[in-house]
Amino acid sequence: MTKITSHARLGHIPKKLYTSQGRYFMQTATKLTFCRIFCAPFFFLIYFLPQWLKYFYSLSAISVYLMLPLLVFAEFTDYLDGKYARMHNQVSDFGKVFDPFADVFLNITVFFCLVLSGYMPAIILLLIIYREISMTFIRLVAIQEGVAIGARKGGKTKTVLYIISSFFALGIESALRIGLFTPEDLTIKTGKIICMGLFILCLAVSYISFADYLIAFGNLLVKKNK
Repeated sequence: MTKITSHARLGHIPKKLYTSQGRYFMQTATKLTFCRIFCAPFFFLIYFLPQWLKYFYSLSAISVYLMLPLLVFAEFTDYLDGKYARMHNQVSDFGKVFDPFADVFLNITVFFCLVLSGYMPAIILLLIIYREISMTFIRLVAIQEGVAIGARKGGKTKTVLYIISSFFALGIESALRIGLFTPEDLTIKTGKIICMGLFILCLAVSYISFADYLIAFGNLLVKKNK
């Protein structure tokens, strides 16, 4: 739990975020975080482009060589922004809130693609969205109380599981798109069963971590409701 400084509560921007000419600039760590939000819609477009342009069969294979590197880059920025912020003293209350928001923005986009492709049940995605919206609500309440809630271990574990599950499902989809397997192959059917298990695990861990946040910061909700 981090207390938000007075300038953050009042909406003022610290002087170190201005150039010598008095212009505001976005910190490098924040730019790296923003990359995940920027990449999300492009991933969605690349993923479904072969279906929208179904007469261009070569797009299926091409999409694999575009969407996977894009997602790897986007997820790698999650490591880079935190490392850069710590190395260059750019850790901020805004970053502590913006970083998990960007993670969810990207993860939900990927999950939505997987739901439409039949890899993830819609009910699991819906429950995950409920969890993430609820977590956003808690963070907003905390900000009003002058507290910036950063990612806890449970939240980080949840994000890692989201990433592993996404790449596993995308691996199956990629294998189908480049023609390594057919949907009837045992390898694909087994992979989809494993996918289901991973997504159920994601759901379970997401709610366990949410319970951890409620235990740690639930007093803020009680305080706000008084």
